Amino acid sequence: MIVRPFTSSDRAEWQRLRHALWPATTALDHENDLAEYLGSPDSHVILVAARPDGRLAGFAEIRLRSHADECATSPVAFLEGWFVDEDVRRSGLGRSLVEAGAVWARGRSCREFASDTEASNVASVAAHRALGFSEGPPAINFRKTL
Repeated sequence: MIVRPFTSSDRAEWQRLRHALWPATTALDHENDLAEYLGSPDSHVILVAARPDGRLAGFAEIRLRSHADECATSPVAFLEGWFVDEDVRRSGLGRSLVEAGAVWARGRSCREFASDTEASNVASVAAHRALGFSEGPPAINFRKTL
């Protein structure tokens, strides 16, 4: 499989993968996010893993942030979304997507790569650890409706 930047012909497959990762997200949300990524190529990238038949097997979305928890430098590359189809998991494809994201980030002067996941997502926690991400201390997020 080939890891490469997103192209317009990837739209339907990317939406399929994104919906698998975030099933509660609407098609309009996906389109708005896509517009943000494509409209900001210096600070946002979508990388895809293409199967030989042209379908996608995974994606990684990375953007630059001014800061991230536990990071001391700026900008910080942040792994906003990362997904690999079940049939090709544990094949190194997820690693290839993240490594391609790291190359992209280094080209934009990043010295740190951050990510997050829900503590209950055991598979994601294990995958992050396997790729060399280290955990910060637990945080408590607050929210107030106005």
